[in-house]
Amino acid sequence: MTGPGVLPAQQIRALIEAGAIGLSAPLDDGQVQPASLDLRLGDVAYRMRASFLAGAGATVAERLADFEMHRIDLTGGAVLEKGCVYVVPLMERLALPEGVAAVANAKSSTGRLDLLTRAITDGGVEFDRIRPGYHGPLYAEICPRSFSVLVRPGQRLNQIRFRRGQAVLDDAELTALHRAVGLVAGGPAVISEGLGFSVDLKPETGDLVGYRAKPHSGVIDLDRIGGHDPAEFWEEIRTDRGRIILDPGAFYILVSRESVHIPPDYAAEMAPYLAMVGEFRVHYAGFFDPGFGHDAAGGTGSRGVLEVRCHEAPFVLEHGQVVGRLVYERMAARPETLYGAGIASNYQGQGLKLSKHFRAP
Repeated sequence: MTGPGVLPAQQIRALIEAGAIGLSAPLDDGQVQPASLDLRLGDVAYRMRASFLAGAGATVAERLADFEMHRIDLTGGAVLEKGCVYVVPLMERLALPEGVAAVANAKSSTGRLDLLTRAITDGGVEFDRIRPGYHGPLYAEICPRSFSVLVRPGQRLNQIRFRRGQAVLDDAELTALHRAVGLVAGGPAVISEGLGFSVDLKPETGDLVGYRAKPHSGVIDLDRIGGHDPAEFWEEIRTDRGRIILDPGAFYILVSRESVHIPPDYAAEMAPYLAMVGEFRVHYAGFFDPGFGHDAAGGTGSRGVLEVRCHEAPFVLEHGQVVGRLVYERMAARPETLYGAGIASNYQGQGLKLSKHFRAP
């Protein structure tokens, strides 16, 4: 075994071979990513009265019995409705070694659909955080916020990252890494408990700065890649003033001013800049894999897409306002394949971009 850090693809495969990650169906092509494993929906969804955590000493199955309203067979496809809460058992389960913990997060395309998807576990007291040595099943809690979605077994809405020990870079280490390889371009390196990034509301060409989800749209079929008309689901946000006003309850797709670089020996996770940076929350999909924005992997100029939801009050968002931060971690070893290098990576080299389910505008 190697030292502390995020486990790369080859070590994730070793965990599968050793039985530490159990599969109810064979691995799909591309399911193992450079620094994470995609998780697959099982064949039933439970419609819940409310979101929940199992809590210490309790199992998710016990909580399902407490809060289940009805169950839905996903085998032939089923619609998960906007504003409802569902729990879906996943095809993967864990028998982690002591000293190996895990963290889950929504995949990029899931977050861009405002599809709140979080992992829950037996005995869990936090969403998306899985304790070292956990043995048990995995579940996805799914709450469509803006659009109803058509789902089927085997679809991959969230992903899991494994880590051994603690390998987060402190600000001094992050500053040194930026000086050595350049972690951002297009704006200053704001380093404070991670690498800060800001919103771009002054595009180099045109005045399109983002998209706002329309409130009364149709169903998105998650298997129809490139098959939906953006105009049916999104309103374009344009400005030539370098600012927009976020509406309470609305969901926006924006983009970072800076292009981001994740070197091959590192991984990153997006986190809020401050607990109360303003009346809005940035991001659902928080994993950045090794090689994102890396020149040699075809990622020059890759910017971070921001999934923004405004809370109680209208909020003025200004160009260049710092809205989030990237927390960098060392990899336990360099992955055998980098993001965007010979694998299906939908967002390498990206700018402002909707999820892969929509036709290019």
